[in-house]
Amino acid sequence: MTDDLRSAGTPTLEDVARAAGVSRATVSRVINGVRNVDPVIQEAVRRAVDLTGYAPNRAARSLVTRRTDAIALVVSGAGVESEPDDGTRAGGADAAAADFENGSSFTAQVFTDPFFGRVVTGVVNYLRPRGMHPVLMFAETSRAREDVVSFLRQGSADGALVVSTHAEDPLPGMLTDAGLPAVLYARPARPVRISYVDLAHQDGARLAAEHLLARGCRRIATIAGPLNVPAGQERLAGFRDTMARSGHPYIPIAEGQFTQESGEAAMERLLAEHPDLDAVFAANDLMAMGACHVLREHGRRVPEDVAVIGFDDSSAASACRPPLTTVRQPVEAMAAEMARLLIERLSKPDGAATSVIFEPALVVRDSA
Repeated sequence: MTDDLRSAGTPTLEDVARAAGVSRATVSRVINGVRNVDPVIQEAVRRAVDLTGYAPNRAARSLVTRRTDAIALVVSGAGVESEPDDGTRAGGADAAAADFENGSSFTAQVFTDPFFGRVVTGVVNYLRPRGMHPVLMFAETSRAREDVVSFLRQGSADGALVVSTHAEDPLPGMLTDAGLPAVLYARPARPVRISYVDLAHQDGARLAAEHLLARGCRRIATIAGPLNVPAGQERLAGFRDTMARSGHPYIPIAEGQFTQESGEAAMERLLAEHPDLDAVFAANDLMAMGACHVLREHGRRVPEDVAVIGFDDSSAASACRPPLTTVRQPVEAMAAEMARLLIERLSKPDGAATSVIFEPALVVRDSA
């Protein structure tokens, strides 16, 4: 297709059909994602679309397919609940200010955690080449969760990718009860008939324990993640089990909240109670970074005096000094798989829920 054809006006379906050597109806079927079109014909139509510069009318396409090509990417968390405010009850302005402060605190936590940026990267990189785009939503209160359900029921997005930050989150159950297509990042704490992607967390913790033992560490402690979250429970269980199998029945534990500040506080407690420890496994990189900071303040060298291992292989692992030995969680690939499962669900609405479990890997750097 030459530039003079591009300059003749806005390309139409007829232009694509002539370039591909097929009928207008066939072009429409390919563009609208109708199944059972010969792959050779699909490729010919796609080449013709590229050559002509044809851009489908999304509004018209959505009338045919009943799809928006928008996906809700929902970060759901536990916020401070407040009564709905219609501006008439006493203290309405104060309640509104509290809602704003709570929401701002939640979103700030999301945007400062490298994990969520990796999720967004994986989702966007998968959806964008397919002409689909995420709509970021936050669901930290009951009102916000109801807004997400309403948004999807109204057809404003085709489905939801949900990242939940607390164990008792009702949103996955609300979505499945409403019959709305959704996929969850991480296994739900309560049984819900929903597809999800997750990591073999216990296997990852086992890798960390085996590495510390192989280094000759013997007075080993752990900073666990929040123990009301499945990932926190499983990483602790995998670490303790491996240590017990190696003749270490007791492992000092301090619980954190997957934040750097909680890692610092947990490390302070462990040092106060076990000043002779020679290794620490933290259930994520931010807590491991906090642990390294406290160890330096107490004059402990990492790894010469205390070896430290994190979990996730996030940007915090590279930014830490020394760079962290950590267990890699392939977040971008997991997020992309979450998007793939949702698109598959959209094409097969009656399909059964499924799960995909990824394998961890140990990344050795300078901290252990």
